[in-house]
Amino acid sequence: MRKPKIVILGAGYGGIITSKKLEKLLKSGEADVTLINKHEYHYITTQLHKTGVGTAADRQIAMKIPELIDPHKTTFKKGSVTAVDVQKQAVHLDDGESVEYDYLLIALGFDIETFAIPGIKEHAFAIRSFRSTKAIYNQIIRQLNLYKEDKDPSRLTLVVAGGGFTGVEMLGELVEGIPKLCKKYDVPFEKVKIAAVEAAPSVIPFFPKESIQYTTDVLKKFNIDMFMSTKILECTPEKVVLENNLEIPTRTLIWSCGVKGNPIVQNCSLPIEKGKLPVDSFLRVKGKNNIFSIGDCSLFMKDEKNALPPTAQVALQEADVCAKNIVSTIRGGSLKAFEYHHKGSVASIGNFAAVGKVGNFRLSGLFGAFMKQVIEARYLLNLGGPSLIIKQHFGFSKEPVKVTANQ
Repeated sequence: MRKPKIVILGAGYGGIITSKKLEKLLKSGEADVTLINKHEYHYITTQLHKTGVGTAADRQIAMKIPELIDPHKTTFKKGSVTAVDVQKQAVHLDDGESVEYDYLLIALGFDIETFAIPGIKEHAFAIRSFRSTKAIYNQIIRQLNLYKEDKDPSRLTLVVAGGGFTGVEMLGELVEGIPKLCKKYDVPFEKVKIAAVEAAPSVIPFFPKESIQYTTDVLKKFNIDMFMSTKILECTPEKVVLENNLEIPTRTLIWSCGVKGNPIVQNCSLPIEKGKLPVDSFLRVKGKNNIFSIGDCSLFMKDEKNALPPTAQVALQEADVCAKNIVSTIRGGSLKAFEYHHKGSVASIGNFAAVGKVGNFRLSGLFGAFMKQVIEARYLLNLGGPSLIIKQHFGFSKEPVKVTANQ
């Protein structure tokens, strides 16, 4: 009897955890599972700000996929997806190869939303992936070196656009890491300027006012210039143009202002809503009983008007239910409806401060930073057990991950 073929597209949080769950749920020889990803590594998205400033080793953030999966149960294939042929049930890759499937999971993640602002796509540095944050790091080093030649102050001005969790964490990491880089490259840190730009009235506007005030106070303590209620109108290689006739001379705009579904889903001959794949309560793409989608490229409506946010927490919870539903579909069993349970959120502001909310409890300061570390450790535990936690803290390779870091 022919074994069904399960193909997973994307090895982000949703894809990698679904593959790990399938390894536990499927019986030996029950199905062939193939995991396809454009890179050979899985990266911890919530730690990308560390890569951007070089405060963590590459292999602490980006882990080799073949070392995370069971090669006897899951086949890993490196390749970029170009299209999905729903009629022939095949995935097309950039090298011309086609991979057939009986059951497909699309977990291709997100792309950056630029809101059609002139110059953002061409000149801003996005916090999008491991590769893109390596580009941020390389840009910072390049500008430090060039400053020594021409003393242009715009080279030492770093602007972070977006005051959500990602932007706040990037700001905190810059404060932690830039002094060390300045010392290493013999550049005066007192000449460095860091600015935050946010269109909303404050950073983390979706949080309680006490948390907003705490975060604002910490950032101001670090001498970060705050441009709140201010939109970016344009980005050029030499400056950022803001509302109210404001300009910030800078060579480095770090963009964290929004995400959208991966554009590859447009080539899947599947229904698209708001740039994403709409899914039913069982995480199946609407109208397709053998195609599932989770994470940032899927659209799961929690009520008639609101969709679940594109967060790691959502993707991880979806992965658990999705794996069970794929197995149940193969076995002809009943499917489980997905229900999201928000477990709280924590954003770090450097190594020794954080802000967050878990249930009715508001977290801040050193305890918040500790809880952030607990959350990250819990993910590593689910991904690879206690041995992975130990390896990522003490036994990781110091060898850099080879990527083409052009933005």
